[in-house]
Amino acid sequence: MVYFILKRLVQSVFVMLAVAFLAFSLFRFVGDPITQMTGVETSVADQERLREELGLNDAFLLQFGRFTADILQGDFGYSYRTRQPVAQMIADRIPATLELGLVALLISLIVGIPAGVYTALKPRGFATQAILMTTLVGVSIPTFVIGIMLIFIFGVQLGWLPTFGRGGTVQIGGWESSLFTIEGWRALLLPALTLGVYQLTLTMRLVRAEMMEVMRTDYIRFAMARGVPMKKLHYKHALANTMVPVITIIGLQFGGVIAFSIVTESVFQWPGMGLLFLESIRFVDIPVMGVYLVVIAFFFVLVNLLVDLLYVAIDPRLRVRDVQ
Repeated sequence: MVYFILKRLVQSVFVMLAVAFLAFSLFRFVGDPITQMTGVETSVADQERLREELGLNDAFLLQFGRFTADILQGDFGYSYRTRQPVAQMIADRIPATLELGLVALLISLIVGIPAGVYTALKPRGFATQAILMTTLVGVSIPTFVIGIMLIFIFGVQLGWLPTFGRGGTVQIGGWESSLFTIEGWRALLLPALTLGVYQLTLTMRLVRAEMMEVMRTDYIRFAMARGVPMKKLHYKHALANTMVPVITIIGLQFGGVIAFSIVTESVFQWPGMGLLFLESIRFVDIPVMGVYLVVIAFFFVLVNLLVDLLYVAIDPRLRVRDVQ
């Protein structure tokens, strides 16, 4: 088990370095940050002086080495646009993104898993066909279109829910949360539902496919022949084996929700990391863009590591294979 964890940690370090290198390489082509930081009245000499102060004239490998060394020391640098510490800017936005992603993931699991089980156990029912058709339509529509539709229906026409912003928040230690106020939940519901629609469909169809596959296995048929009650057979034996591969998808879903919340945050003006990333692209704020991608990669690596450990805890065969 210790060897398994150490091997995954070493792999994670190389993944993080690769992501940092790719991010830093790509951002060299997004534009010149000096033109965004200075006005037309700024002289060429002043622009060159500022470029020299920021180290933009240094060789690429030197800039990347400095960027990596600073991150390893916990120094994320300063924003070119606001001159604020990037670490503080990211820390201020993380709670909003994490809460949005968590609620979206919970919606997809609470609805997707029962719907997947139901459609697997009753594959020819009318309700099953209606659910499959509805989810197919939902996954075919782009996320931003779903968000605009929800805003129009529940925000403009009915006036039930706010259409932008985060609503009321409370400070819990250093964490600004919207989960403990009614206004916060009202503001969170539409973007979370928008972000969770695709994950809901993916979860439901995966659970359905795995459940139908498990129900065709020999040990399930043997248990049916022995007279095991159907409820126990479905929800204790079949569902337990169905959830093993689903765990990986759930873990990747959370990372994907965090990474791809940019569109949803833009539509609802949700003050999270995705909206900050879009603003940094607009102003060619390279330090913010680089740190954002490193943070997102860290979330993916961390989630994958936790999923791998959960796999080992659930399936004893993996522990035996790791020892061998």
